[in-house]
Amino acid sequence: MKIGIFFGGPAREREISFAGGKTAMENIDKALFEPIPIFVDGCGNFILLNPELVYATSIRDFYPPQSYQGDYRIYAESLGKMSDDELLKMISIVGTKLSPDKFSEYFNFAFIAMHGPGCEDGSIQGLLEWYGIPYSGPSLMGSSIGIDKIAQNDLIKLAVGLDKKTTTLTRTYFEANDSVKVFNEIKEKVGLPFVVKAPHQGSSIGVSFVKKDSVQAFEKAVKQCLFIREVSENEWNSVDKHEFVQRMANLDEGIGLPVSMNGEVIYHPSELLEKLNQNLDEKNKVVQLISMNSEDAVLIEGFVKGQEFSCGVIQTTDCESVALPPTEVIAGVEVFDFKAKYQSNTTRKKIPVDTSLENNQKIQHDVKAIFDALKFGVCTRIDGFLTPDGRVILHDPNTIPGMSPTSLIFKQMAEIGMNVTDAITYFIRQSIRERIRASKNTFKFQKLLDKLDLIIAERIAKMPNRKKVAVVFGGYSLENQEDSFPKARKAFGELAASTEYLPIPVFVNLDGKHHQLPVNLMFKEFAEDIVKLLDGSVHPLIVSTRKNAESITLHFTGKLMEDVKTLNSLEGFDFGVNCGKDLTVDLDLLEV
Repeated sequence: MKIGIFFGGPAREREISFAGGKTAMENIDKALFEPIPIFVDGCGNFILLNPELVYATSIRDFYPPQSYQGDYRIYAESLGKMSDDELLKMISIVGTKLSPDKFSEYFNFAFIAMHGPGCEDGSIQGLLEWYGIPYSGPSLMGSSIGIDKIAQNDLIKLAVGLDKKTTTLTRTYFEANDSVKVFNEIKEKVGLPFVVKAPHQGSSIGVSFVKKDSVQAFEKAVKQCLFIREVSENEWNSVDKHEFVQRMANLDEGIGLPVSMNGEVIYHPSELLEKLNQNLDEKNKVVQLISMNSEDAVLIEGFVKGQEFSCGVIQTTDCESVALPPTEVIAGVEVFDFKAKYQSNTTRKKIPVDTSLENNQKIQHDVKAIFDALKFGVCTRIDGFLTPDGRVILHDPNTIPGMSPTSLIFKQMAEIGMNVTDAITYFIRQSIRERIRASKNTFKFQKLLDKLDLIIAERIAKMPNRKKVAVVFGGYSLENQEDSFPKARKAFGELAASTEYLPIPVFVNLDGKHHQLPVNLMFKEFAEDIVKLLDGSVHPLIVSTRKNAESITLHFTGKLMEDVKTLNSLEGFDFGVNCGKDLTVDLDLLEV
């Protein structure tokens, strides 16, 4: 079965999408699927990408090609309007341009690893439905709800109640009224401090925290979430100008290009540099840059004090929803925004939330209720807070969760016995089942589902015949334990996606004892977290969740979760992978 892995896209989250596409390409089960890399550029062109380019560090390392980059690192939009011949010539350097009507010639299923507007809001989903291509994730309705933070709040309130102060501020009202007046109105509605959010972005893009009773701080936060950047003459003359315009073009720290300045559209950083030089030649003058993809309104929410968590919901093969164990996000920053989530080591994750069993069960109950009420389907990760008095306050359902190998959804699915490869197979299989529920191409998709279920069962039946590989890590010092863990996790993931190997993690503790680990321990944050669980202890919420998810685990892995086992030797393994510095592995070694 050929799977088109869609990544990139026009949204600000395209680099995170690129990383997710890479994860899917590397971890998809090669015994079941043939992955086809489909890169979507910032202008919406679909490109059958040369496979080696999937392993670049950043999109801008290969697209636009280096000959188009010049003195700045740019995305495709900064090249402005190109003729069809010019566009095809550029695309031919990295791959082949595809039109949607030709998709079915290259793949049977579209795995969407894209985030943000146009990518998880029903746009790409609608295009694929038009051409009869089954795709991963919820339906059009679930996708459109999943991207709209304002609509989500209203629907969550109807489904389970929402004990949170919220309001919406339109750009028109903000610009037409005195800032002091607007700020006072907001404080009356939601109090202080509060969070300002761009309502149609994913991956925590466009989030700002107002904690001071300051009109200036309020104005800055709102403009940031509307993707408006004001540049004064004083600021312009005090910065490295080349570096400044490059930051404006970067999607993780600037508002992105193109922008509008005085009604004129500016595409390229060099053009922006020139225009700012021309317009900021007067003292005390301020120029306003407005993203061409700015928001029309912002969502404002009263600050909630409590334990922050994220909890996924998936489905049985018969489409019954099952809440996974919630993950507590222990942040070293005040706002769990894009940088905190993806670009720093300031956060820790703990499964389940450090609270009572009753509170954890309450979280699972509410996220399951939201999943069912809002008709999400397949998989959705729902964030929220548990307040000190035990209230569960939900927000920001995410219908295409992040796809790095250590993403929250993979950590949670590991707790029921599924590795990343199993999870990706689940996403594909269950999405086909969800497409059938929409009563479009029912016969075609049912045949596809039946075929996939058959080959999943055949894969499980052949699993005992695979070559058993001990992925050995840990060691005789804490430093070596931590250093070896990421290497072991990577090796484990690569081997799990192979056609002939069965990886089994083996952890060597400080006392030299070898422990065969269940899959969930390979998704912990640090080796020290593994050591704490070598006694085989399992939280009662994890026990009950595994029971609820038994049919899912069995369908995709053929076995239930195993306990930690202490090994006297590595007899019974065919090969070994040595991931540690001070370890002896008495087996033929595999290079991974």
